[in-house]
Amino acid sequence: MLNQFSRTELIFGREAMEILAGSRVAIFGIGGVGGYAAEALARSGVGALELIDDDRICLTNLNRQLLATRKTVGQYKVDAAEARIREICPQTEVKTYKCFYLPETAAEFDFSRYDYVIDAIDTVSGKLQIVQEAAARGVPVISCMGAGNKIDPTALRVADIYQTSVCPLARVMRHELRRRGVKRLKVVYSTEPPIRPLDDETISCRSHCICPPGTKRKCTERRDIPGSNAFVPSAAGFILAAEVVKDLTHFNPGDRVRM
Repeated sequence: MLNQFSRTELIFGREAMEILAGSRVAIFGIGGVGGYAAEALARSGVGALELIDDDRICLTNLNRQLLATRKTVGQYKVDAAEARIREICPQTEVKTYKCFYLPETAAEFDFSRYDYVIDAIDTVSGKLQIVQEAAARGVPVISCMGAGNKIDPTALRVADIYQTSVCPLARVMRHELRRRGVKRLKVVYSTEPPIRPLDDETISCRSHCICPPGTKRKCTERRDIPGSNAFVPSAAGFILAAEVVKDLTHFNPGDRVRM
């Protein structure tokens, strides 16, 4: 029967669509990367999404974040994501958590519920905890490395963490994961050397923070405020979602390529 996923089914087939409909994916971080990943998974027919982020949409998010519009500034990102997904696919089960994921909040989440986990946060301790929680329960996880201070979406790659290079965040993660005995981790990373942001106090969030009232983690409290744009984080989010869909369905494009 023709439905909103019919064009997707023409590629993946009915069995794959049934797998996606029965899958639950957790996305940690619903910003420039995670927001695109969440919507792509909803549009792909994933039946249940759990969205984790405690941040509110800020005016400075409008340059790159899918959920950021003049209308949504000040809203929680997970609330804006849930509302948007309901407009696209009302039957998708969406559960939201207004939570900043760290080792201290890990107990709030039961990773055994998930069929796949996306790590799209930028805090090393949180990323490491996500990877370890997923590994302990045998749940596949894919992690996004640094998407800030870059302008070339064609430099994005999918690899095991121990095959990465250039990316400073990936270097830290390699070191910390090796210390913890984690032998593999699928990641999206960039081979583009990071660009040093301009040192311009007139446009710095450090000096002119405009975070919405009620924001728990203001820019003035962050160690680093990277530059960003509309094309690298979005591309990374789409790649994350594509890898999740392919892994969940065990789809091999080579089996369907026209000769």
